[in-house]
Amino acid sequence: MLLMKQKILISIVGATAIGKTTRSIALAKYFKTEIISSDSRQFYKEMCIGTAVPSEDELKQVQHHFIHNRSIFDAYSVGDFERDALIKLDQLFKEHPIVVMVGGSGLYVDAVINGLDDFPKVDPTIRKNLKKEFEDKGMHALQMQLKELDPVTFQKIDIDNKQRVIRALEICIGTNKPYSSFLKNKESARRFKTIKIGISADREIIYNRINIRVDQMIANGLMEEAKKLYPNKNLNALQTVGYRELFQYFDEEITLDFAISEIKKNTRRFAKRQNTWFKRDPDILWFDYQEKNTSIAASIQELLNNKKYT
Repeated sequence: MLLMKQKILISIVGATAIGKTTRSIALAKYFKTEIISSDSRQFYKEMCIGTAVPSEDELKQVQHHFIHNRSIFDAYSVGDFERDALIKLDQLFKEHPIVVMVGGSGLYVDAVINGLDDFPKVDPTIRKNLKKEFEDKGMHALQMQLKELDPVTFQKIDIDNKQRVIRALEICIGTNKPYSSFLKNKESARRFKTIKIGISADREIIYNRINIRVDQMIANGLMEEAKKLYPNKNLNALQTVGYRELFQYFDEEITLDFAISEIKKNTRRFAKRQNTWFKRDPDILWFDYQEKNTSIAASIQELLNNKKYT
């Protein structure tokens, strides 16, 4: 065990399907520690195939936290996760000098590492009006409105997530300022230091891996899983790529082939936004997706020898 006064959180990020789960398990084994998931959809126990949760074998190799610990019927916000994750980290750091966190949900990662931003209260009727606009005009109208009012946020958030788009718009409209203008640069006080590791690949490689993963999900029973969830399709947790498109197929709005192609397309768009989000952080140390685990571990070990972490 490393002898360090400072507790260390190793945060592993990157686009979907890039191989973060495999890396996190390898590094957790190397440092003899446990893993916190910061994937905002892997929290929900009813969602398995479509969220690419670690396999039973992977979960047995290393102790994971925040995997299938909630129900889709539970209200659970990024603020709730920040609170719960910090409590869990305090517990884990009593036994381990290092803990690994993995996930591609940038907002949830930032909440744990930096803390959440403070936004002013706005008139609740704005949200009501935006929801009505969504019902009348659809998602595209809200997306275009956000692109006009706050192009910075439009490029960073998951613009297919209705709740996120409406939240950003209500701040823009209620304050007459961009949502992004309220994002703070100062980090909240934390009782640990963070080493940020990013896994990357050329766009064509990421897109190909996504296409293969989606095909595998369909083969593994994603349609059957989505069918079980279909009666609850309006829940916020289910406004997720992979389920949303199949719900449209069940509603007979699109064909199955088109639904699958839309899942691939929307997942690729999501991966692009993930990369945009993480590439803005100059503190992330990037590695190619084919880099050996021993090489990544050695780079982390070198950082740990720095006085900043001892």
